[in-house]
Amino acid sequence: MTTEHGGDLDTAIARFGGKRAEWLDLSTGINPHPYPLPQLDSFVWTALPDKQLSRAVEKAGAARYQTTRPVLCLAGAQQAIQIYPLLWAEKRLRLSAHVLHPSYNEHEYQLLQQGWQVTRKTQASQLVGADLAVIVNPNNPDGRSVPPQELLALADRVEFLVIDESFCDPLPDLSVCPHLTAAHDNVLVLRSFGKFYGLAGARLGFAIGEQAVLDKMADRMGSWAVSGPSLAIGKAALGDQNWATRMREQLAHDAHRLDQIASLAGWQTIGGTSLFRLYQMTDARHWQEHLARQRIWARSFSYNDEWLRLGLPPASGWDRLQQAIIR
Repeated sequence: MTTEHGGDLDTAIARFGGKRAEWLDLSTGINPHPYPLPQLDSFVWTALPDKQLSRAVEKAGAARYQTTRPVLCLAGAQQAIQIYPLLWAEKRLRLSAHVLHPSYNEHEYQLLQQGWQVTRKTQASQLVGADLAVIVNPNNPDGRSVPPQELLALADRVEFLVIDESFCDPLPDLSVCPHLTAAHDNVLVLRSFGKFYGLAGARLGFAIGEQAVLDKMADRMGSWAVSGPSLAIGKAALGDQNWATRMREQLAHDAHRLDQIASLAGWQTIGGTSLFRLYQMTDARHWQEHLARQRIWARSFSYNDEWLRLGLPPASGWDRLQQAIIR
């Protein structure tokens, strides 16, 4: 199995030419309106990240995600995805994992890499009975979602449940985090910082769950996994409730605007979140190439030749995108 991702702009440039600055990369779900970078103390650049700053960021994360459960900061949710399949190293060859499909394929890939038996399921209800169940909520790429209470009910019917909430920031009411208690010791929630805050290069994310599980993950991470500048930026951004509220409104407006433009080409909106939209059309690969010739990169899918996913453009990219879509 190979993984497919958005953000592979090098592939687009190699095939269609141009320089990076000429491209409009809409292949990801990263907010095009990034959080304004704060003024940083010089020591975050010159000193190794200290535990006090890490703890402060974890406290800010707990407040932002409204959880009383333990929080661990990592180098992006991706690092957590690479680590959690290792937590049952002594038993994983005898264990099965059920993953929702289609979804973010790194979960399946990392589990297979570590010897898990992985079964794809198409509905959340089919995850029942798994040794390990994995669900992305809201789902990427189609935006399907499962209410928090249904997730908690599912946790009672599996041995362990991983919930990837990387795209949940625009929809805080969808998050299971505020509902978790000490009784949910078999639930691990993953959160991304870079997507909603538009700072994917900071490589910051969070795992929320049982302390013993987080301790094992921290051991796998090693020392100084997250840089000092990333921690300092994360602390400032997570504490800015006003920015988050305004941004949710902005993203919802932009997602609606993108759907309107897509409809001009006859594309059907079939899902997504306010950070990315999924469209159905005849011959999505053709459309991907059409946009690429105009230095706009979209995300297609090898398992469905009628799907095309677009992220939101920055303010300067709307006219260019509309002209490309309506030809």
